[in-house]
Amino acid sequence: MTSFDLIETSAPDKIVLRARRYAGGSKTPVLCIPGLTRNARDFEDLAPKIAKTGRDVIAVTLRGRADSDYDADYLNYHPLTYRDDILHVLDTINLEQAIFLGTSLGGIVTMLVNAIAQARVSAAVINDVGPELAPEGLSRIGGYVGGDNRPAATLEEAAARIKEINEVAFPGMDDAFWIAFAKRTYRKKDDGRWVLDYDPNIGRALTEVGPAPDLWPAWESLNGTPTLVVRGEISDLLSPEIIEKMRAVHPSFEYTEVPNVGHAPMLTEPAAWRAIQKFLQKAA
Repeated sequence: MTSFDLIETSAPDKIVLRARRYAGGSKTPVLCIPGLTRNARDFEDLAPKIAKTGRDVIAVTLRGRADSDYDADYLNYHPLTYRDDILHVLDTINLEQAIFLGTSLGGIVTMLVNAIAQARVSAAVINDVGPELAPEGLSRIGGYVGGDNRPAATLEEAAARIKEINEVAFPGMDDAFWIAFAKRTYRKKDDGRWVLDYDPNIGRALTEVGPAPDLWPAWESLNGTPTLVVRGEISDLLSPEIIEKMRAVHPSFEYTEVPNVGHAPMLTEPAAWRAIQKFLQKAA
């Protein structure tokens, strides 16, 4: 595995946030923000590929996930809180500007950051999410987040559970894929059992915190910022109809579709990586 340095910052409310920094070079760094229940490990294959293009990569773990602190107040599991956390991380590591790469929730956070601090986002890669979310995908995600929190006796059992939930998005993948997926989504306890590596209260927040902020103004704020949207061909969260609505607001964004993948592409798939590599080549 490619080496990385650990970054630790403390948010104003004392929540400790952790990130991985992959050294790459002097070009504008790439800031990676993961999805709802995920963490910096999701980028452990992608980040080294980006670093080889001459850019440092910072992969952030949001509060309530993996080795970032859990929040005692689940009401803080909200996109606006994550937005402020990301801006705090940037300030703490003295990073004035970055290319943002956000998967799902990370894409939403990217839009929200851009809406209030456009100078911080030199370009944006939005992975399988838009300012509007298809109800089918929302229903599926709401059906498992924070639901089955039973420990798995083995990694193989954890992989089987992950496959049951996500095979609709990654049809036909082999056992090695699901084992790798489980390692990124679960953590091993001292007693040898495997548990989901996020705060179950994130699921509670989804249903109790209230509606998400209107994201259309945040998406519109990216008009003028180089933007690449990646969509899984069979995504149930970002539909072709939503893509067309997005074009009406921001007609200049670049677009690529990843064949036979749903929500959300890993971004190391050949189609996704080709588009990202081409997009980064045009950035400073």
